Amino acid sequence: MSTPFPFTAVVGQEDLRLALLLNAVSPAVGGVLVRGEKGTAKSTAVRALSALLPEVAVVPGCRFSCDPAAPDPSCPDGPHEAGNGGTRPSRMVELPVGASEDRLVGALDIERALAEGVKAFEPGLLADAHRGILYVDEVNLLHDHLVDLLLDAAAMGASYVEREGVSVRHASKFLLVGTMNPEEGELRPQLLDRFGLTVEVAASREPDQRVEVVRRRLAYDDDPAGFAARWADEERAVRQRIVGARELLPSVRLGDGALRQIAATCAAFEVDGMRADIVMARTATALAAWAGRTDVLAEDVRQAALLALPHRRRRNPFDAPGLDEDKLDETLEEFSGEGDDDPDPDGPGGGGGQPPPSDGPQADGPQADGGSGAQPEAGDDGEPQASGAGSEEQSAAPASEPFRTKVLSVPGLGDGAAGRRSRARTEHGRTTGARRPQGALTKLHLAATVQAAAPHQRARGRTGRGLVVRRDDLRQATREGREGNLVLFVVDASGSMAARQRMSAVKGAVLSLLLDAYQRRDKVGLVTFRGSAAEVALPPTSSVDAAAARLETLPTGGRTPLAAGLLRAHEVLRVERLRDPARRALVVVVTDGRATGGPEPVALAGRAARLFAADGVASVVVDCESGPVRLGLAGQLAGELDGTAVTLDELRADSIAGLVKDVQRRAA
Repeated sequence: MSTPFPFTAVVGQEDLRLALLLNAVSPAVGGVLVRGEKGTAKSTAVRALSALLPEVAVVPGCRFSCDPAAPDPSCPDGPHEAGNGGTRPSRMVELPVGASEDRLVGALDIERALAEGVKAFEPGLLADAHRGILYVDEVNLLHDHLVDLLLDAAAMGASYVEREGVSVRHASKFLLVGTMNPEEGELRPQLLDRFGLTVEVAASREPDQRVEVVRRRLAYDDDPAGFAARWADEERAVRQRIVGARELLPSVRLGDGALRQIAATCAAFEVDGMRADIVMARTATALAAWAGRTDVLAEDVRQAALLALPHRRRRNPFDAPGLDEDKLDETLEEFSGEGDDDPDPDGPGGGGGQPPPSDGPQADGPQADGGSGAQPEAGDDGEPQASGAGSEEQSAAPASEPFRTKVLSVPGLGDGAAGRRSRARTEHGRTTGARRPQGALTKLHLAATVQAAAPHQRARGRTGRGLVVRRDDLRQATREGREGNLVLFVVDASGSMAARQRMSAVKGAVLSLLLDAYQRRDKVGLVTFRGSAAEVALPPTSSVDAAAARLETLPTGGRTPLAAGLLRAHEVLRVERLRDPARRALVVVVTDGRATGGPEPVALAGRAARLFAADGVASVVVDCESGPVRLGLAGQLAGELDGTAVTLDELRADSIAGLVKDVQRRAA
């Protein structure tokens, strides 16, 4: 077994280490979500935590880690008699993003269950994680059906495995720890709320600290065992402090004054439900115990709010996580004199507990800044300008208010990634038929299985009431659910499109579809063209935060290289098909149809458009041409794309989604 990097050797990241330690002191806090750029020691710190946790008392031979003092009466390996048991180290179980449902919850042998009536159950990761840590790296990329199973287990403290009326239940109480890079997409609100605390991490910009990161990482890579031995005393001290804080925790007093501060803070920041109040109370209590105190102070409440509230105050994916600390201090000050505590509202902002004074590795360097869209380009193409735009770059127009879109769907039956938009063949959904299993049986079609076995009962010597089932009789259920799609916007940002009202409407429509994509697990991309070239302003992504930032700063001005925009969009789709060939796409071109710059720009744009038609990609052109004289170039472009064109007047905030749906319906 490889030697983990010592927890106390992690450089910086005080909030991350403190949040993890508070959960070690009080697992009831509810876990940690770690958000941040790549290479910031997220995974390193989480994996190092398990070595600090005390050993767990278990019933010998129980695969479900039953506590010998209070064994689970419904344990599949039971019943167990209460009494003495053995101990084992606390586990950290890692859930891969691509894990199957059976790997997570366990597998039931359907053949033996039908033929012998025996519940032959192989435990999954939820059983392994019971009374330990369940760690999900890149938790925001976890498939929806696995998220649903995690939510159920976290809410009930148990896992249920059911196959056609045969069920197994076992206890599953775990500390849920997840890490994610927000640029790769946000987390569903239901799962986000299940994490007790959240921490934002970033690579240090201090040269001395970065030098120490590299020095320790290289020393660990050269000799992991020797490096860990040099930190053994610090690790032992933290482990003893965790044990002491756990013993002190029942004696910590959470008075009415602290409770009122907690309730007032949650009310002031308008968080939904009561889970935030409960998590703050548990976190403040754990902070006091970690500091060696038996009273909860205002500084504990403040630190608890900074850890427990930022991810709960978001109203939509466009809201950045965070907390107004001035407002927090005002609220704590206002309610500082109430109750039977004597909280100190002017206490240190760092909270009641501090992590060990040590620092650690960050695997990679800081992530490069992703940029914010097209760069300025000067030019004068002599074409008519809108709203006095001229040939110079115009300041970015703000997006109009996002709106709720109508349901969009791609025609036909796809095989794309699980989502909530278009019809697709999936592992989850309504049953539409049966087939012979290819590999392991995951979803039994009971009626088809019985129908396949029934003609052979006499030949198999059936004498009793039971059905004699062979493996060849088993049938896999085929199911129809929903998939996610790619909606790629190709936006003309040239000088002729520079009217602020026009661009505001375009941006508002794109943001609205991004919000819908977040809810339906889609990908959305943005290609812009202006000046002399086209740019992928937003690579296909599900990250609403990144998308909103790129759109907000999208500038306009210059010539109209329409062919370059279409060719760049075609290349984006080509690359995406290589990455995910099953994901279907819809292209929305927002332009007035003008093409300038270079020889025969209109003919070049037509040839580029025919590439989409040849590939069978559904498309729509939003005609932004204005003025008394209309050339009809957008309509010609739509014909080359084998799509549909609409005028700018139809580009209302409540109509673009309906337009896309109409185009998809016509394509069917």
